Amino acid sequence: MSNRGIFTALLLSSTLVWAQSGKAASTVPLQSPSTLPIVFTNTVSASRSHVGDPVTARTNQTVLLPNGASIPSGTKITGHVVSAVPFVYDKTPYAQQKQSVLSIRFDSLQVGGELLPLNVTVRAIADPITSWGARTPNVNNVDSSLHTATQIGGDQLTPSQSEVISSQGDVVGYNRHGGVYAHLIANRGCDASSVEVSVGIYSASACGLYGFADVTAQQVGSVAIPSTLTLRSTHTAPKLWKNSTALLEVLPNQQTLAAR
Repeated sequence: MSNRGIFTALLLSSTLVWAQSGKAASTVPLQSPSTLPIVFTNTVSASRSHVGDPVTARTNQTVLLPNGASIPSGTKITGHVVSAVPFVYDKTPYAQQKQSVLSIRFDSLQVGGELLPLNVTVRAIADPITSWGARTPNVNNVDSSLHTATQIGGDQLTPSQSEVISSQGDVVGYNRHGGVYAHLIANRGCDASSVEVSVGIYSASACGLYGFADVTAQQVGSVAIPSTLTLRSTHTAPKLWKNSTALLEVLPNQQTLAAR
């Protein structure tokens, strides 16, 4: 049976409640601690997007779950724009610029033909240039033939080696078939994980925004307000470009959610 089939079977047997129509009726199947390394497949911005516009992404490596199941690379994630307030420059001398806002919500993960609701926080997020750099070998390597790349957050990944090394020289993760996996390291308000999770191109300690100049994250998702990312700026219109990446972390204390 394929990974997709195994994962779907486990969901059917343990976490999904089925309505008579055969559609998923309720519950969040993903359990903490687990993460979803993703890449955005469309662009949304505070200046051009509208409330309700779709947000799409896909997983960019195999995701291992605590129950031993897995989610294949390329699994689709859908969401929508919650708020989009354009940036309008106030030419009045000494004016305090009004905030431009982009807020999105991650709604569901598509597995086996079913849309499974998400309950996540955005642990880290990076623009396309930063994300591309994490996949590009360092040009100043002593041995360039190793093709070592610096992950988002500073860890060093050499494709031919299984160990991922921190900037301090410690082993902080493992490069295995299907992706990179690590115990998350607490940093800047992000908690550590007690088990190995999927990190993709992110370091074990990666936390916050990377490559988003003049933009701050007002909200990244919490138990009270899950799956919501809100970016603000008084200098520019916040934007999530296509090919930006993020590391979503499943929130603890999952609650049963009604199906949309």
